[in-house]
Amino acid sequence: MHKWLIDQERMRPSIAEPAIIPLYISKIAEEKMRNHALSKAHEKLEVMGLMLGQVFNHDGVEYTIVRDVATTDLDASSTRVRFRRDGFEKLFASMDDVGFDHLVTGWYHSHPGHGIFMSPTDVDTQKGMFNSSFHRAVVIDPISKEIGAYRLGSGDVEPVPFVIYWEEYQNPYFGTTVRKRKLAD
Repeated sequence: MHKWLIDQERMRPSIAEPAIIPLYISKIAEEKMRNHALSKAHEKLEVMGLMLGQVFNHDGVEYTIVRDVATTDLDASSTRVRFRRDGFEKLFASMDDVGFDHLVTGWYHSHPGHGIFMSPTDVDTQKGMFNSSFHRAVVIDPISKEIGAYRLGSGDVEPVPFVIYWEEYQNPYFGTTVRKRKLAD
C-alpha cells in the first residue's frame, strides 16, 4: 500500500478475485493523447489519432492494451476532425517508429468543451473503421478535463472501464526510468 493514499483508500476492501479490465492504457499513451487535446484546447479544435497496442485473452476474456499513439496533420474545427489527405505518409512513418509490434487498437479524439460521449458521427466512424471486438475509442474533453472510453456493444457503443498503467521500470512519481536491478549471483 502506498503511503500517500488517503485513509479512505487504505480502508477500501481488496478485491478477492481481480477482474479483467477491458482496456489498459500506458501512462505514455495517455499523456500523449491528453497533451495533444490540450495543445488545441485554447483554439477549441478537435484532435485525433490512432491507438497502438496489443490484444490479449485471459480465461476467455479479451482485453486491449494501448502502449502508444500515432497522429498526423489534421483538418479540424470545434465539432469535427479528420486526417489531412497529405498527412498519411507522416502517420504511417510515426506508426513505424513506435518500437514494438502493434495493432491499431482503436482511435482517440477530443470534444473541447462538449463533454465525453460518442456523437452519431463518432459512432459511424467506430462502426465503419474500428469494428473489431478489441477496438476502443477514447474521447477527451480538455476543457472539462474528462476522459472516457467506448467500444461497440450489441449494435451501438457502450462505455468501457479502463486503467492507466506504468511500464515495468518507469517511476510513476518522478517521471524517470528506474534501472533494472541486477540479481546477485
